Amino acid sequence: MAGLIIAPRARIFHGHEWVYATEIKKSFGDPQPGDVVTLKDFRDRPLGSAIYNPLSQIVARRFSRRRQDLDLDFFTRRIRQSLEFRQRSGIDEMLCRVVWSESDGIPGLIVDRYGDHLSIQTLTLAMDLRKEIIRDALVSLFSPKSIVLRNDSPFRKAEGMEPGIEMLYGENPGSFIVRANHLDFEIDLFDGQKTGLYLDQIESHAAVAKLAKGKRVLDCFTNQGGFALACAKAGAAKVTAVDVSASACDAARHNARINGLDMEVLEHNVFDFLKHAKPEYDLIILDPPSFTRNKKTLMDAMRGYKEIHLRSLKLLEKGGILSTFCCSHHASRELFLENLADASVDAKKSLRLIAEHGQRADHPVLITLPETGYLKGVTVEVIATR
Repeated sequence: MAGLIIAPRARIFHGHEWVYATEIKKSFGDPQPGDVVTLKDFRDRPLGSAIYNPLSQIVARRFSRRRQDLDLDFFTRRIRQSLEFRQRSGIDEMLCRVVWSESDGIPGLIVDRYGDHLSIQTLTLAMDLRKEIIRDALVSLFSPKSIVLRNDSPFRKAEGMEPGIEMLYGENPGSFIVRANHLDFEIDLFDGQKTGLYLDQIESHAAVAKLAKGKRVLDCFTNQGGFALACAKAGAAKVTAVDVSASACDAARHNARINGLDMEVLEHNVFDFLKHAKPEYDLIILDPPSFTRNKKTLMDAMRGYKEIHLRSLKLLEKGGILSTFCCSHHASRELFLENLADASVDAKKSLRLIAEHGQRADHPVLITLPETGYLKGVTVEVIATR
């Protein structure tokens, strides 16, 4: 098997699973893009098996600490293990992320389960080249009615692959209903805005909704209305949902109708909306898309968070509640909290931490791979104005 000799002091010696070009001392055996390669240290001791792509900034991603090939037996075993973990975690296995890339030992493979239908992504070249093997493993384990290959992610470009959407198994299921937090959501895995629901936020929707009864709620970046619908269901006095996307607003309105819930949905740029909004809310929710996909733009992203934090806090009086989330792994929890604290000083508001939020257990975190722990959120209460 072809392989790579890893230079001293590379992060893989500290438990990380990625190898960058600058961490490779030399290669041997002429490895090709998408191949499985063996990793060795500078003393020729084995470090395990990895997938290889010299076109990517991350040249190798380790998936096993022993010699291992990516065959049907491997995928069947790893996917079964990931499912068993979800079952032990008490998550609804019929509505969950069954495979979460490196966190489940299959770098670049994402599998979301919506009852009898699966939506998958192959975000690394090695996984893309083996999508038929992955399909066979999924069919044997889940007997799905359909598998949608939802490869429209921009991350594929980093691996030298083009985006696209296709049916990998079965027929296009079209639109169908799934149930989460006692709410119905209509999703379309093939033609919809994304791979389905934001499964990582389902528990946060429920947690924030517990605070909404009798309150006037503003849900910013609502997408399909997850937080807004949960708050309306929980007895909020009024719910206003805002998103810049027309299709997202349509989806949120439709989901409100099928659940028999009353809420206002506004197609508007959230930054502009917050700038001109009146202080008539008791609970404000900020769940924006990632403001940055790399370290170079991190400070620009933090300025964006600071702006929406400051404008939201100015709309809240004593007793008001702000729930705010960040889904970029480049922004640490500490940096995000510092950003919120700075905004509170500028807004002349004192905040008390009510709750911290993270990604659902079907998006597990590897403690040596911080990139897997991307989602962080806090709920705070305004306790004083100065």
